[in-house]
Amino acid sequence: MGNIREMLNPQSVALIEATEKEGSVGRTVLTNLLRATERPLYPVNPNRRSVLGVPCFPSIGDAPSHVSLAVIVTPARTVPTIVEECGEAGVAGAIILSAGFGEAGLQGKRLEREIIDIRRKYGMRIIGPNGLGVILPHINLNTTFLTTNPKPGNIALISQSGALGDAILDWGGTMGIGFSMFVSLGSMIDVGFGDLIDFLADDYNTKSIMIYMEYVGDARRFISAARGFALSKPIVVLKPGRWKHSAQALATRAGGRTGDDRAYDAVFRRVGVVRVREVADLFNIAEVLDSRHLPLGPRLAIISNAGGVGIIASDTLAQLGGGACEPLRQQHRRA
Repeated sequence: MGNIREMLNPQSVALIEATEKEGSVGRTVLTNLLRATERPLYPVNPNRRSVLGVPCFPSIGDAPSHVSLAVIVTPARTVPTIVEECGEAGVAGAIILSAGFGEAGLQGKRLEREIIDIRRKYGMRIIGPNGLGVILPHINLNTTFLTTNPKPGNIALISQSGALGDAILDWGGTMGIGFSMFVSLGSMIDVGFGDLIDFLADDYNTKSIMIYMEYVGDARRFISAARGFALSKPIVVLKPGRWKHSAQALATRAGGRTGDDRAYDAVFRRVGVVRVREVADLFNIAEVLDSRHLPLGPRLAIISNAGGVGIIASDTLAQLGGGACEPLRQQHRRA
């Protein structure tokens, strides 16, 4: 696991490029981090002595105690140097919110490779870049620039789409559904699905995982982690790119790393992951997963006062891989 456990349960947090500028990412993230008072927060900005009344430090090496987690919002070109400074300071992990990396062309890809080399040199872990960040409601940690602050719950949400993740969190808030974790993976140059599923397997607060996946990344790590988790708790995945035109669009967006959709289908079935087809299904399943009583298997009882409707429901259940219990014998006229 490396330092994932330490970075996701940090004893202290540093925000690099903290600022008071209205409407900036640095100020919004700082505001979210300031909601937690149970751990030290070290704003870093060489041009300021304080931000929003909190003492500011010129570099992460000047922080008065060990930093478990660094949140980086500086311009892309400066990030490799910042990551090097974090490594020298012994930081366990970093969340890079900055954009302008692999999604921005060849120069951005070169920056990514620099960061990967530095990460390996120091053994630190990285979430991102180009993501929204992490929210852990049970420990009151919000490293994102979102205005959403979900209540604590038992569903972990891992997404490669920041906008979709934000929408699900907003919807959950209106429905009273809480979350144990939200992670926006961004470009996923280091920490991926398998790492987070392994972490969540030992998390008492997490009873289920919802995933929006565009490409799997480290397939072996995902398969191993998902198989173990799915033995006792459900994993639900929305994976787009099922048809040729959408697969081509997804490959362009993901830099050609998506793979064959049929292979995803086969792997999901083999490891016990439930695949859904539409965003609406994720919302519907979230309500089920938030229930106190989760289904123990794929068999359902179908009760209907119209025989035809019951047959249609049975067909749909079979198509989705479930099995219907024996139908109740009708005691009334044929509907």
